[in-house]
Formats: sequence, C-alpha cells, structure tokens
Amino acid sequence: MTMDFWQHIYEHFDPVAFSIGPFHVHWYGIMYVLALVTALLAAKWYVKHDGYPVDEKRLDGYFIYVEIGVILGARLGYILFYDPHTLWYLSHPWEIFNPFHGGAFTGISGMSYHGAVIGFIIATWLFSKRSKTSFWMWMDLVALSVPVGYIFGRIGNFLNQGLVGRVADVPWSIYVNGTPRHPSQLYEAVLEGVFVAAILFFYRKRQRFEGELIALYAILYGTARFVAEFWREPDIQLGFICCGWVTMGQFLSLLMILVGIVGYYLLYRRGKKPLVSARSDI
Repeated sequence: MTMDFWQHIYEHFDPVAFSIGPFHVHWYGIMYVLALVTALLAAKWYVKHDGYPVDEKRLDGYFIYVEIGVILGARLGYILFYDPHTLWYLSHPWEIFNPFHGGAFTGISGMSYHGAVIGFIIATWLFSKRSKTSFWMWMDLVALSVPVGYIFGRIGNFLNQGLVGRVADVPWSIYVNGTPRHPSQLYEAVLEGVFVAAILFFYRKRQRFEGELIALYAILYGTARFVAEFWREPDIQLGFICCGWVTMGQFLSLLMILVGIVGYYLLYRRGKKPLVSARSDI
C-alpha cells in the first residue's frame, strides 16, 4: 500500500460492508460486534487461567447485563454530555433510541464512552447483588478483558470515518473531505487498547486487593484518552470547553483519573484480601 493510497483511503473505501434490502450493515457495526466477542473471550481466558470463581453460564449472563448497561449509558451519556439538543430529547424520550428519521432507517448515532462507563458500573452492581457475587471481582475481570475490545472499537471508528483527528501535516495523515487529518482513531486503538491491556496483563499477578485492577484501569484509560484527545478533533457542537484547549473528553477523563486515584486509595485502605490470593497460578 503506497502512502498516497493510504492518505486517500476513504476515497476507495465504502463504510457499508453489505446491505440486506433497505438495511445497511456498516463495518463499524461489525467491529463493534468483534469488540464485544473479543472482550468476552478474553474474560473467559482470564477466568480459566487466573482461577476466577465464575462458571461460563454466569459469565455469559453478566456480559448480557453489562451490554445492556453500556448501550443505555452510552446513548444517554451522549445526550447529556455532548448533544446540543439535550432538552429536546429529555422532553421526547422516545426519540433517544429511534433508529428511523424522516421515514428512513438511519440507525442510532451518538454514543459516549464515559456514559457507557456509568451504565456498566450500574449493571455490574445490579448483577453482583442479584447473583450474590463480589462487585469488585467483576470490576477487576472487566478491567483485564475490555481494553482488548477497544482495539476493534477504535478501528471501527476509523472505518466509519467518525471521531476524526485534527488537521495534520504528518506523512501518515488521512484526507477527510479534502483535509489531511491525524488518524486519531488508530492512535486511540493503541493507547486505550494495546497500551492499557498490556500493562494490566503483566501487572495482574501482583494484584494486592480486590478493586486494584479497575482502579488502575481508570487511571490508565483516563490518561491514555486525555493524551489522545490532543490529536482528536473536538466535538463540533462543543469545541473547546475551557482555556482554549480542553475538550469535553479531556475533562471527563480527568474526572475518571481522579475517581481512579481516590478509589485506589480507599480500596487499599480497606485492606480486603484479594481474590488473586485464592486463585490458581496456572
């Protein structure tokens, strides 16, 4: 692949993988499914090799809970944090998940990662109460398995030509509507996916208490996302929200880092024995 082809890849690529009648299946949707499947497979691997006291049926049930929580949280989070028509959606709640516009099927666009985190936490808490299992055990397991899925998720953003990067003059820039931009989605795939997943993978055997991995995840992801935002175009409807350079994503990431640090300190002070001490070292 020549550099010229790479820079103009969007001119040669159709974001729609295939169509079934009036319904169009986008590469982004396929990547989203791959992200979920990869995260689930990673979780099953950790359950098997790290001795988590979870059977496969319960793990599958948990992921169903989490997926519902993530979808609801991601969509509602976008409406509350990013969408300029928040009040309209709140007064017309049935439109929040309406995939039809003007009589045509357009799908649902506009998802917030930080909203997804809130939905995930609520879903995990509800499942742990219902199944009488440890909330922090589930959180640690997700901290290990989910970052792998981000790799596919961000590649999906890239293929969908969404969440584009800022204007750039680097040789590997991508032309978007005639303007060269950073392929920031791929930067995020590396920083939020590969980077976070690798650190937690190698650190996990040193885990000292329940909740340590999810606290570290919050700090690591927040940091990776904060850095990646310097190459990502600010949301057009918001722009910079502070100081001429801070984006909404960076603000929410700073909050995430703060929550991770405070959570780490409180969980460490609690001094509860970690599950890893009782798990096998296969």
